[in-house]
Amino acid sequence: MAIEITQILQDFATIMIIAAIMTIISYKLKQPLILGYIGAGIIIGPHTPPFSFISNIEVLNLFAEMGIILLLFTVGMEFPIRNLKKIGKKATVITVAEQIGTLIAGFFVGQALGFSFFDSLFLAVALSVSSTVVILKVLEELKILRDEASNLTLGILIIEDIIILSIFALLHSTSVTGNISIVEIVIPIGISVVFIAGVLIIGSRTIPKLVDFVARTNQSDVLVVAVLGLAFGFAYLSNLLGISVAVGAFFAGVLIAESKSHAVTSILTTPIRDMFVALFFVSVGALMDITLIPVFIIPALLLVGVTSIVKFAIVYLTSRYEGFSKLTAMQTGIGLSSSRGGEMSLIVAKGGIDIGVVSGFILPIVGTITLISTFLAPYLIRLGLKLGQRSENQNPESTKQESESESEKNEDKSPNDS
Repeated sequence: MAIEITQILQDFATIMIIAAIMTIISYKLKQPLILGYIGAGIIIGPHTPPFSFISNIEVLNLFAEMGIILLLFTVGMEFPIRNLKKIGKKATVITVAEQIGTLIAGFFVGQALGFSFFDSLFLAVALSVSSTVVILKVLEELKILRDEASNLTLGILIIEDIIILSIFALLHSTSVTGNISIVEIVIPIGISVVFIAGVLIIGSRTIPKLVDFVARTNQSDVLVVAVLGLAFGFAYLSNLLGISVAVGAFFAGVLIAESKSHAVTSILTTPIRDMFVALFFVSVGALMDITLIPVFIIPALLLVGVTSIVKFAIVYLTSRYEGFSKLTAMQTGIGLSSSRGGEMSLIVAKGGIDIGVVSGFILPIVGTITLISTFLAPYLIRLGLKLGQRSENQNPESTKQESESESEKNEDKSPNDS
């Protein structure tokens, strides 16, 4: 036991020291901090010669999962229920359209590259979802997390996770049994809907009051422990139901956002979140075998290029159809199309391999795509922000008219319609 603890402490010290050095370098070079974390992971990872700096990669994976939970939890605290209701219906329409389009595009690219039916199908599913963690971290670094485009992007990302888990459950059943079961389709979707409805209806009447009760003790440590208990409790419940832990953690944050003390809670939990989110991105770098990039670079670039273009086009057009401004539509489209692959994509690819219907090379391809898109995402999202602002500056009157028109539409709607 003493040896194990020593190894864990050694690994943790190595991770934090190298991550600190790399993020300082990134800061000095005026680059996104995400790149510093990923670079640190590549340096210490088991795939980088001459040797691995860490002895237990599973510990890093555990910390990474906690990072996902805490990031989505704190993001949820910036996203109260009224915002969720405002964009929920529109985000669902946009998500369904872009998921179908990206799935079709990814499948046919896989077929054109000579992959088998199931290889192409699982690859398409993996690439139809954007990386929630990467995109939200970039938006946070750019300090635009509360913008309309960011709110819409977040709504789409949450719905994407729910849809992708339902599709994965369906694929898992179909590929194993050879039959399409209606039950396998309905159950995951039904569980997700019931969970979210229960959280919003029952949780909104109890959790905010509980948080305010704890806050009245004026003990910051008690409040932190209580809200973290809620975050991990909801994450555990959603995982138990077969839903992504990110969804559970996000809705825990949404409920706390309804409390009177949510601002204090957000300030108290941010340092803890920052540490574990850093570990998530370090783990992404550590798990990437950069020696495989030259082998899979061509199919990876083709898949990234085609699926990103299709996703951007569909998100932009459907956002405009749903009444959003050109600025919001462009920024949302570029934000969502900037990060192919990610945590959910790797889960889908690995799941296909585990049940024996997908070739082993699919996971390295998805890993290569994740690595490439994670490096590019900060720059692409910044580009989208600049292009949107430039378009707005060139057509200020048009943008003003669109905003006024949208405001009039929202005023005409009753509360039940939103």
